[in-house]
Amino acid sequence: MEEPGRWRHMRTAPRDGSRILVTIRPSEQGPGAVDLAYWSNGDQFGGEAWRSSDSAPGRIIEYAEPELKCWMPMPAADVDRIMLPSAWQGKDDEELDGSGI
Repeated sequence: MEEPGRWRHMRTAPRDGSRILVTIRPSEQGPGAVDLAYWSNGDQFGGEAWRSSDSAPGRIIEYAEPELKCWMPMPAADVDRIMLPSAWQGKDDEELDGSGI
């Protein structure tokens, strides 16, 4: 994946099971946050959805499309940068990937 340090629209997120960073929208449960997620085609533990990577069988954390604001490819391992990036703070109608088209 290219350009790991840039947030992108969820409609462009890979649905091949690869791990990505996602910004979770703020809600009554708390402020926006970043999580490590992947797309699941569904199995005996849950349906087709975005899942948190730290989910365990029988305790699946699933995100509905509207809960996720944007995504970013996993950054390369870098010991000088151990922190996750900040969650996207812009407005929904602002451009995330440069093109308004």
